[in-house]
Formats: sequence, C-alpha cells, structure tokens
Amino acid sequence: MTSHDDNLPVIGVSMGDPTGIGAEVVVKALADPSLHETARFVVYGRNELLTLAADRAGIRPYWFRVAQGSDRARGSLLPPVTVVDFHEIDFTPPLEAGPGRTGGHLSKQFVEEAIADALLEPTDERHIDGLVTAPICKESWSLAGFKWPGHTELLAHRTKAKQQAMAFVSPRLKVVLATAHVPLMNVKDVLTIGRVHESIELGHELCRRLGVDRPRIAVCGLNPHAGENGILGDEDGRIIAPAIDVAVQQGIDATGPHPADTIFIAAASGKYDLVVAMYHDQGLIPVKLLGWDKAINITLGLPIIRTSPDHGTAFDIAGRNKADAGSIRCAIELAIELATRRRHEPTKPSSRSRLR
Repeated sequence: MTSHDDNLPVIGVSMGDPTGIGAEVVVKALADPSLHETARFVVYGRNELLTLAADRAGIRPYWFRVAQGSDRARGSLLPPVTVVDFHEIDFTPPLEAGPGRTGGHLSKQFVEEAIADALLEPTDERHIDGLVTAPICKESWSLAGFKWPGHTELLAHRTKAKQQAMAFVSPRLKVVLATAHVPLMNVKDVLTIGRVHESIELGHELCRRLGVDRPRIAVCGLNPHAGENGILGDEDGRIIAPAIDVAVQQGIDATGPHPADTIFIAAASGKYDLVVAMYHDQGLIPVKLLGWDKAINITLGLPIIRTSPDHGTAFDIAGRNKADAGSIRCAIELAIELATRRRHEPTKPSSRSRLR
C-alpha cells in the first residue's frame, strides 16, 4: 500500500445506479493522480462494473478492492482509492439500461453504507470526511419499495437533520431551493415563512464557508413579477417578504422578493452571491443553462458533507464511454475543499457542526 499524509481528508463516493453512467464518471474522475495528492477516496459500488467502465475508457484499474464488510486500512496505509465491493448482492446488468428494482436496491445499499461511515466518529477506521453521490434513479428506488424520492430526503432522515435544503454551485451561479422534490401545484401549500427563512440562512452560511465574507443574497418571488403587489398572487408578500425581513434583522444581506425572470441575470453578472429559488425548476433551469458540466449539488443542513454532480443517470448513453466526468470531478473537488476546511476548524470531533 502507498504511504500518505494522515491529514488528508477521506472522501467517500457512492457509485449510484449500476445501470447508469455512475461507474464511468467515477472511474474517469478519480483516475487523475493530482486528486490523490489532496485526498484519499473510498468508492462504494460494484468492482466488476467499475472495471468494465475502466476497460471501455482505456484506463488501467488503479484502485485497491476490499469486499463489503471486511476490514479496511486507515491513516497512512489507506491507498489513494479503495473500492468497497458489494459483490454478494446478485446483479446481472440488463441488456438495455433503464429503471429497475435491483438497480434501485443496489444503489441504495451503496449510499446507505457511505452515510453510515460518514456519521462515525473521526477516530473510527471506517470514517469518511465527506460524501459524493453519483446519480440514482428515483423510479428505481420507487420500484424497490423505498419511500424516499432521492438522496436529499434519505440523507436528511438518516442524519436526523432538523432542517435541510438543496443547493447548487456553478461557476456563475449559487442557488438554494426553498422547496425541492415537490409537485409544482403543491409548492404554495408547503411554502412557509420558516422554510424560506431557513433557506436564506443556510445559503448565507454556505457562502461564508466558500470564502464570501458578506454574502449578498437575492430571494426570488413565487409568482410572475413577484406577485405584482398581490395582483398575481399574495404568497410573495405574505410568506416570502416576512422571511426576508427576519433574515435582515439577523444581519444577513438579503433582498427581494425579486421577479424570477430577471434576478438570475443580475446574479450571473456578479451583483449577488447566491439566489434563493422557491421551487425546483425555477432554480435549476438557470443553473444548468449556464453551467451544465460544472454544476454541483450540495445538501445543506446536514452534520456531514455531501455533494453530487448536477446530472442524472443518463441511461441513454450508459455503457458507451460517452459520459463527461466534469460535473462529478467538480463535486469531488468541492467535497475535498469543504472537508479540508472542516478538519482545520477548532471543534471537537463529537460536536461537528452541520454544513449550513
């Protein structure tokens, strides 16, 4: 085994849906030796699928395999990349990639073990300092009988987070969602002053952790033209504006509610450091339009660090060596940055702060 600096963070990477592009993008991203100088990695997945992806990409396998449930090296003895192989779970790759119960079961097993390791005390040999999740298929999770619609909700449940929010970081935009996987017609029913305020607060803390001393936060309205003073809906004045007022009283530089059709232009030009969007597509369309291959998803409010690429399983190109690993590479780099900063925070291991 290769000797490494014990101060390097250990980043876990769950492989995602076994029939998607997860194995391919993970193999491609972690093949870069420069990453091995900044962290060590534990991949939770199927070794045979990772090996197959490496073969298709012309990459010689560079990792050390251990069977799931067996002992692992730690500290200076941990290899640059270790694959925890879930080899005992029966799985035969389908002829055509797509949603399936077995794929849902496997992908959840990968991330469940990674979450458990992240929640261990730093002194435990299995502890990881951050988690990067490759894409899962929500339909596959549903077919497998799981009640959580995605990683974000599962992470919140397993970590017992009292509040959480989805955030997205790209070179030109940072966005926090006040609501995430909620049908559009139900958004107005779940949107509350508290929920909007928490999103502002979590976004503020994210910017601080990323080195922005005094974040400038723009808050979107829910309705067209931010409600036009109640003519096009009263939620903007009744729910969003009071949440902004509370944040301002706390010393947070937050403004709004702003019309969503123009505020992202101002944010992308540098006027604001982060935008709080009221629902999924309101925030995700501009993020993906302006930074598709560099956008990163972060779950805020958790006691652990979690990032992921801002794309799905891409079943249509799975197994064809066509996937771009740029987004997951960015997610890995951000997880390393956040984990390294947390390691240098003057906090006790038993009282690790949430990524807020």
